[in-house]
Amino acid sequence: MLLISLTNFVSFLSQAIIGVGYIQSGNLFPEPLSPEDEKYYLEKLRDGDEEARNVLIERNLRLVAHVAKKYSSTNVDSDDLISIGTIGLIKGINSYDLSRNFKLATYVARCIENAMTTCWKVMLL
Repeated sequence: MLLISLTNFVSFLSQAIIGVGYIQSGNLFPEPLSPEDEKYYLEKLRDGDEEARNVLIERNLRLVAHVAKKYSSTNVDSDDLISIGTIGLIKGINSYDLSRNFKLATYVARCIENAMTTCWKVMLL
């Protein structure tokens, strides 16, 4: 019985150390796309490629966390802000128009802020 508990504890501990190392290394979010890659995926998205949409969402999650920091002084839980911000990110990527020559990050940051502001206002009511 003690051997099983010790084995489980060692397994848990090794997974926890790996998790902490992953977070401390700063690689919590994937690196943003280069401007060339971003344009490539945006063109693929315009053609209806679902995988390109997923890549754009995944590679811009860091922006959600950055915008969420601005709302950290509110009474909204940070996990809720990240969730709401991710919805704003998805809406922004879905509605982005490549022909308007805006930077994706600028447009999507506004969508993320709008989603978080709306959530914050609803929570105040």
